[in-house]
Amino acid sequence: MTKRESTSNPLIRARDAVWRPTAGSFRLLALLGVIGNVLIVVSGGAVRVTESGLGCPEWPRCTGDSLVPTPHPEHETVNMAIEFGNRMITFVVLAVGMLVFVAALRLVPRRKDLIWWALAQPMSVVAQAVIGGIVVLTELHPAAVGLHFLVSPALLVFCVALWIRAGEGDAPPRPLAAPWIRALAGALLAACAVVLVAGTVVTGTGPHAGDASSRRYGFEITDVTRVHSITAWIVCGLVVVMAVALHRTDAPAAARRRVRELLALVVAQGALGYVQYFLGVPAVLVVLHMLGAVLMWVAAFRLFFALRDRGPLHASAPSRPEAELSPV
Repeated sequence: MTKRESTSNPLIRARDAVWRPTAGSFRLLALLGVIGNVLIVVSGGAVRVTESGLGCPEWPRCTGDSLVPTPHPEHETVNMAIEFGNRMITFVVLAVGMLVFVAALRLVPRRKDLIWWALAQPMSVVAQAVIGGIVVLTELHPAAVGLHFLVSPALLVFCVALWIRAGEGDAPPRPLAAPWIRALAGALLAACAVVLVAGTVVTGTGPHAGDASSRRYGFEITDVTRVHSITAWIVCGLVVVMAVALHRTDAPAAARRRVRELLALVVAQGALGYVQYFLGVPAVLVVLHMLGAVLMWVAAFRLFFALRDRGPLHASAPSRPEAELSPV
């Protein structure tokens, strides 16, 4: 096979992206990790709103002695398929995490912090799978369901950090904004985390907890929704203050773009939240609201990282023959 043929073969390019990664191919893999963990939130939302949380009533098997769905008198085929599909997406995300970790080990020159960020991804997915088993075994206890969801935003911290760090250098962090602005960005992240937690309580209290017979929190839905709304308004206020601060100071253009993106997401998410509330939380809007929540979380971290500089990224060493590569 000629060099031109090998570079045009998608399978060979995919292999080289993992085994002989460049800075660009590694960052693309890191981005796939971000996308995969966003998609698993969406698939988890589909499980909830279709009441498929116990579609596979066993764990790690689906039913009885079978790892895959089989006819079951108490569970609809479509619900079993939805829940089993969500489990399969977890394995895909785990596979992506493993590929990212291998690529981090093979990157030349090796960057130790990227290896640690990459290692956290498959380890976190394994933890998420275990918690998913607890969710099934506790028959969708709302606390377990909420924890299962919150693992995804926690995992996205590692994924987003790796994606951003893969595109920048290793110089000591240099602040690009005043200390109070960076502190405000930290407060914004904390407020976003509170919104996510409050949202899981709303879900555990409302009609979309995964199964019609699953246990719910004993709160009044109007009360928890009001708390969730207040925390969302706090986030909105912090984003507005951040936007004004960045545009009235000598902030970098990237940070101003990030805050505009975050503001647009927060406004859209807030509008969607009110619409779904007044329409009686229709299923499709619930899933879109969950998607908006994790996109807002990702955008908040991108803004946080945009307020410091780690210097330019030095190009990776060109691919070398296998014999010249350092042993892993």
